[in-house]
Amino acid sequence: MSGHGRTVIITGGGRGIGAATARLAAQHGWDVVVSYRKRPESAQRVAAECERAGARSLAVSADVTVETDVKRLFEAATALPGSLRGLVNNAGAVAPLARLEEFTVERVEHTFAVNLTGAFICAREAVRRMSTRHGGQGGAIVNVSSRAAVLGSPEEYVDYAAAKAGVDALTVGLSKEVATDGIRVVAVRPGLIDTELHAPGRLERLGASPPLGRPGTAHEVAEAVVWLLSDAASYVTGAILDVSGGR
Repeated sequence: MSGHGRTVIITGGGRGIGAATARLAAQHGWDVVVSYRKRPESAQRVAAECERAGARSLAVSADVTVETDVKRLFEAATALPGSLRGLVNNAGAVAPLARLEEFTVERVEHTFAVNLTGAFICAREAVRRMSTRHGGQGGAIVNVSSRAAVLGSPEEYVDYAAAKAGVDALTVGLSKEVATDGIRVVAVRPGLIDTELHAPGRLERLGASPPLGRPGTAHEVAEAVVWLLSDAASYVTGAILDVSGGR
């Protein structure tokens, strides 16, 4: 799954699945740019770990809902010598657990902005740079969706589930649009993964419910993401891989 001479941008790369993906990509030879909105010390620590693994790495402050931030993130990637060949659309957020009748417009707009609009903006900038029709060398976009897109997350966060369903549609549609431009577009749908994203007590309450009987780890998701980025997945596009323990 070698990425030698290639650069990947991982949004939300300072913690959780993003951080695990950054570390594993670095171990496989990718140069890594991680973006963060909060906790700069965490993102910088991940970048330093990537450097110790032999990669060149940057941590860049960027809010994926702000177009100018996204453009600055992609420009920062040009500081690394490798060509941009990968994007992992990982940045995401959930609001507190609630029923839909309790939602505010502000909550829904923010949830869609982070989880869906940000993925569109980042994918657009990646296509502009990686597409062979624009002089790029091709590459892969891996969107981090969620099993919530299929299950709907009733009485928890149906807004997040709906946004992630949009990410699934983006994956399928864009994969067909850029297939002849040398770009593959794929997604992973994590299930119950042991990260900070969960509301207090949620993982303990639901963690044993998957058929495999346990929550997943960020590293297990990262293994799927890095494989999908690599040439080992060269005939895979438009696919959405569940990493959910069968849930």
